[in-house]
Amino acid sequence: MNDSETLKCPLLEAILAIRNESLQSLYSNHYLARIFSVSARAIHNWISSGHLTPRSLPGRWKFVSQDLEEFIRTSKKGKR
Repeated sequence: MNDSETLKCPLLEAILAIRNESLQSLYSNHYLARIFSVSARAIHNWISSGHLTPRSLPGRWKFVSQDLEEFIRTSKKGKR
């Protein structure tokens, strides 16, 4: 895949840049929890509620960058 074919995930990349992380091809629940500064239980709740959809890959559920970009793009701002 060359640079013109590389998928762009600007929202996810911005979050990762703040945390000095780089874009990965796959993410685990625990890694995702660290990125979003939430508990692994919160990730599981997002899955259960249908807000976040993992890929069923051998071994465990994983998340791909494109799905996370869509999740961020469609998420609503919550109250703090």
